[in-house]
Amino acid sequence: MEQQLFTNEIILSWLQYFAKNTPIDLEKVKMLDITRKNKNVIPTVESHRAVLVFTEAGNPDIFYRMWNAGLGDCEVWYNEGSEPAGEVLHDKVSNMINRGINASAGMLIVNQNARNTYKIGMDNHNFRRGSIHYVGSEIRSVILNKMQVGRQDDIVVISGESIAVEAAIIAIEGSVTAVEYNQDDRATMEDNIDHFGLHNIRVIDHVDEASMKDCPVPSLVFLVASASMEQELALLTKINPKISVVVYTLDFGVAAGIGTVFEKYGIRDTEVIQISVSRLNAKNSFEQEPAPWIITGKAEALLN
Repeated sequence: MEQQLFTNEIILSWLQYFAKNTPIDLEKVKMLDITRKNKNVIPTVESHRAVLVFTEAGNPDIFYRMWNAGLGDCEVWYNEGSEPAGEVLHDKVSNMINRGINASAGMLIVNQNARNTYKIGMDNHNFRRGSIHYVGSEIRSVILNKMQVGRQDDIVVISGESIAVEAAIIAIEGSVTAVEYNQDDRATMEDNIDHFGLHNIRVIDHVDEASMKDCPVPSLVFLVASASMEQELALLTKINPKISVVVYTLDFGVAAGIGTVFEKYGIRDTEVIQISVSRLNAKNSFEQEPAPWIITGKAEALLN
């Protein structure tokens, strides 16, 4: 069994400490123990008014990352020790960017501007540019709707960088394995992971049994159709014979022939939609964006 640094008793003692020493209403506080699993502090703080974060010593840039993500006005309540005792201090994140975590402890982060829910379909300017041409935010919203990502889902995203980022933010109790074949795209993906403060994404450079060996068994895969699509589906349906599949393609031939491919790997309940988005430009005329097909299905174990 995994050794817990913060047991139930310790967590309760920190709750009592902050309840007695801060004016914060802790009724709806979100607790986040980043010592036990790969948890995402920044998205959690963005979407909760009060977050009680449990962390271990040796996190030198946690406040700088929060400030860099636009959370500089958040207020941090903390003490100088590793025990819930003594004087409570508080300051804005913007004043703490050069300060790290010196002891295993709890700290209360208050965000008065928190959103109640995560809004899918982030604007593309939020992502690091690098080598990647991102799909439009409206189309990404539809893709994420079709993916139906759950909080605990383990997901594989193949050549879908912005999809991987948003899926990781939604799947706060799960994980994302991002497959990037291109070296420059992998570097941009890593830059985005750092930018958004995500700890539940791992990046690999191809799909085979060796590279997937230590990855969580995925419940869902999103992939951009390519020459390697059948190889990817063959392995992933072998790893999880009941995996859900979402395919993105701009190729009508791929969309028209996807039923045959899906049937080969036992993927049923196929649905194909096409998304068309037009934008009004400065000349008061509409510009048509690429209109992809989004194909969904769910694998069923093939009978021998």
